[in-house]
Amino acid sequence: MTAVHSHSAEAAASPAALHFPPGFVWGSATAAYQIEGAAAEDGRTPSIWDTFSHTPGRVLNGDTGDIAADHYHRYQDDVALMSDLGLGAYRFSISWSRVQPTGRGPAVQRGLDFYRRLVDELLAKGITPVATLYHWDLPQELEDAGGWTVRQTPERFAEYAEIVAGALGDRVPYWTTLNEPWCSAFLGYGSGVHAPGRTEPESALKAAHHLNLAHGRAIGALRSVLPATAQTSITLNLHQVRAFSQSAADLDAARRIDAVGNRVFLGPILGDGYPADLLADTGHLVDWDALVRPGDLEEIARPIDLLGVNYYTPTLVSDGRESTDLPRNDGHGASDYSPWPGSEHVAFHLSPGETTAMNWAVDASALYDLLMRVHHEHPDLPMMVTENGAAYDDYVSPEGTVSDPRRIAYLRGHLSAVHRALADGADIRGYFLWSLLDNFEWSYGYSKRFGAVYVDFGTQRRVPKQSAHWYAEVARTNALRGLSEEADGS
Repeated sequence: MTAVHSHSAEAAASPAALHFPPGFVWGSATAAYQIEGAAAEDGRTPSIWDTFSHTPGRVLNGDTGDIAADHYHRYQDDVALMSDLGLGAYRFSISWSRVQPTGRGPAVQRGLDFYRRLVDELLAKGITPVATLYHWDLPQELEDAGGWTVRQTPERFAEYAEIVAGALGDRVPYWTTLNEPWCSAFLGYGSGVHAPGRTEPESALKAAHHLNLAHGRAIGALRSVLPATAQTSITLNLHQVRAFSQSAADLDAARRIDAVGNRVFLGPILGDGYPADLLADTGHLVDWDALVRPGDLEEIARPIDLLGVNYYTPTLVSDGRESTDLPRNDGHGASDYSPWPGSEHVAFHLSPGETTAMNWAVDASALYDLLMRVHHEHPDLPMMVTENGAAYDDYVSPEGTVSDPRRIAYLRGHLSAVHRALADGADIRGYFLWSLLDNFEWSYGYSKRFGAVYVDFGTQRRVPKQSAHWYAEVARTNALRGLSEEADGS
C-alpha cells in the first residue's frame, strides 16, 4: 500500500479514524458512451454524442467513443476488477440507442441483453447495480425531431424508462432518471460544447423544462413497473456558488447563477416550482407561461427516494458588467456562447489554490457546504454523492504501477467533507468515485484521466492506480484512517 506512504507523517500525528455509518454504500461510476464502445454493434444506432464526436473540430484530437474502453466486450473483466477492489456498488448508465435505436418503438433485445448480463455479473460478485437511464446520449433521430426542445421527447423517455425497468427491475434496486440535466440543457443547447452542439439560449431553457418533465414522467413509469422497494432518484451537478465579494452586484451575480445552475432543477423537482427570480432573469428569452403547461409542475414533482449530488469544484462569480474582457473560468469548456442564459454578464473566476488537470480548483469545503445546503432545505431527503473525483496526468511507471498521490489527497479531503456533513446531520447514504476507468472525457476526448483504473487505450490493458487500492481500503474498513476531524476541508 505505497499509496499512503506520503501521508505517514500525517497519520503518525493524527491516528484517529473517521468511521462511516453501517451500510454506507461505497461505489464507483461510469457512463455508457464514455466506456462501452461497440458503437454500431447489436442494433445500436448513433446518439447525439456519436454525431457530435464525428463532427470535425468538436472533440480534442478528433477522438470518438467508437471503441472507448471497450467495456461492451470486457465487462466481465471490469466487474472482476470491481470485485478485486471490494466495491459494494456500481453506478452505470444505459445507452438509450442501444436499447431503443430510434428512441421509439419496441426494444432491441440484444441491446437489453448486454445490460442483463452486466447486472447478473455484478450480482454474482456481490456488487449492487445502480442504473442511470440517461447520461447525455439522446438517440440522434430524436434530436432530429427537435431533441430536448420539444415535448415529445419526455414522452419517448417515459416509454424507454418503462422498457428498461421491465427488463431489469427485478434485479436493480436503485434507479436514476437523468444524470446532470444542467449539462444536457445548457452545455448541449446553450454553449454548444456538448452534444448536440447548439448555441441557442431559448432552446437551452426549453430543454431544461423538458428534461424536468422527462424526469417526472419517467418516475411515474418506473413506479408503475418497479417493486415498491426500489429507490428512485435524479442526479444533479449542483454548483456551490460563491460571490467574489460582498458587494450587492457580486451577490446578485451569485444569486443569478444559483437560479440557472441549481434552482431551475431543485425547485420544480422538489415541489417548489420554478423560482420567481429565474423567471424574471430569463423572461426575455423564453415565454415560461407557454412553456410550462397545466399539470407539468405536478408531474415533475413526483416524489423521489434519493437525490444524487455530483461535485468536483466550486463556482466563484462576480458582476462583469464593467468588464471589457469577461473571464469565464466556469469549468465547463471554452465557447463564445454562454451556458448561463440571462446571466451572460456574470464573470467566473478560478478559485484560489491547487488545481487538477482540468484546471478545476480543489476545495472540499464546497462539497460540505453543498451537502449541508440540501440538508437544511430538504431535511427529509436522503442523498448520495454520485460523482466526485479528479483528473491528473497519470502514467504507468517502468515498474508497471501508476502513482497518483494528488488524487488520493483529493479523495481524502472530499471524503472527510462528506463525513463532516454526516456528523452535522445530513442524510448521506453513499459515495461513488468518478470514475472506475479512464475513459472518453466528452469534448476533451482521451486527454483527461479521471479513472481509479488506468486504461491503455491502444491495448485496453487495465492497471489499477494507487488511488484504487487506497479507495478499496476505505471501502473495506468503512473508514478513513489517519485523519483527524480538523482535516476535513473546512
